Amino acid sequence: TKKKGYKYIGITDHSQSLKVAGGLIKAELLKKIKKIEKINSKLHNFFVFSCSEVDIKSDGSLDYDDEVLSKLDFVIGSIHTGFNMKKEDMTKRIIKAIKGKKMHIFGHPSGRLIGERDAYEVDMQEVIKAAGDYNVAMELSASPFRLDLTDVNCRVAKDEKVLVCINTDAHAIGELNNMTYGVITARRGWLEKKDVLNCLKLENLMKFFKRK
Repeated sequence: TKKKGYKYIGITDHSQSLKVAGGLIKAELLKKIKKIEKINSKLHNFFVFSCSEVDIKSDGSLDYDDEVLSKLDFVIGSIHTGFNMKKEDMTKRIIKAIKGKKMHIFGHPSGRLIGERDAYEVDMQEVIKAAGDYNVAMELSASPFRLDLTDVNCRVAKDEKVLVCINTDAHAIGELNNMTYGVITARRGWLEKKDVLNCLKLENLMKFFKRK
């Protein structure tokens, strides 16, 4: 990642409910946080964020308790189960998680997998508005299987002055190259550098996360 010119990276394992994707139980997550602290103590001009992609449960709560969440540098909240909820219920579920003030980024916001799974029903305009009200960024997953936030909703986020975080969604080192697809999608949505969370310098990004 340093060779790509990056100044930081976030390691976001899944949370405990998503066992099929190797989700970490509380004890494992705490060990990871300690390990990253040791790595950062030896690094120069580069920073590794302790973070997690935390499942948003059906009632809108997050998959770790507040004590654990507070130990993370940032939290990505995502929907991984219960895709068949009614539009109104799904919208309320997501907005409740946003209002909970422990989530910094809403991950792959429509839940779609291109060619495999349709997006779930949700009022994305309302979700983006809530994200703006509670200082939450919207993820643009650069995985070619997601490209979600879509280009159209990137423009909605821009109009609502909500920052978009372009993430590679990498599950292997080679997938860090997915970033290209995310940048292309962001440009299709009229996003500029000022609209993208992870275009911020490290110190400004830390300030954004700490404001939560």
